[in-house]
Amino acid sequence: MNDFKEIKSKHYIQNLIEDGEHEHQDFKFKISDARKIARSISAFANNSGGHLLIGVKDNGKVVGVESDEEIYMIEQAASMYCQPEQEVKCQSYRVEGKSVLKVDVMPANVLPVKAPDDDGRWKAYYRVADENILASPLHIKVWKAMQMESPSLISFEEKEQILIQYLQENGEITIEEYKKLAHISKQTAEESIIKLCVMKTLEVRYVSGHCIVVLGSDYDENGTLTE
Repeated sequence: MNDFKEIKSKHYIQNLIEDGEHEHQDFKFKISDARKIARSISAFANNSGGHLLIGVKDNGKVVGVESDEEIYMIEQAASMYCQPEQEVKCQSYRVEGKSVLKVDVMPANVLPVKAPDDDGRWKAYYRVADENILASPLHIKVWKAMQMESPSLISFEEKEQILIQYLQENGEITIEEYKKLAHISKQTAEESIIKLCVMKTLEVRYVSGHCIVVLGSDYDENGTLTE
């Protein structure tokens, strides 16, 4: 029975490893600093969740870990070095006689989730491709607004109709581009984007290191909620 479990574990972990590191998966050789791992938890929690594979090198080689010690540091990271405190689920798998720890991070109920940077300042992180990056100020404003407001049916003003029409034709836009397009201030541009994000008509994303705005995945090209 134990051999069968290890075979299942090996195949399961190897299938995950073959996917490589991406928006929802990260490899860690080991955990030596709870504060640093808190940034990964923050990044996943702020971006619809993900998981860590502890005991796996960046190249996908399985090296194994001491599960108890790693679990303690992960729990410390989630409880002490994440604001608000996050819950994580840890599961150990045996692969070729070595332990690989899979750490599942759920999407946060309250955004943003912050973790300390190298100077001890609390920052919100976001997962983009295989990297944890600092969340943009616009992301943080959108998250905070979404905690306070509920989506409602609001008629689009001219400046918002201009934005939606542009996105329909071009797919994406930056704040600076929208500001110039609609001949409005940056503050007004942000306010419109935030309102439409709360309505889930728009989404804020990162592309090639830049913060952009796109139509929301639940809305069609006219800004109408799809079934």
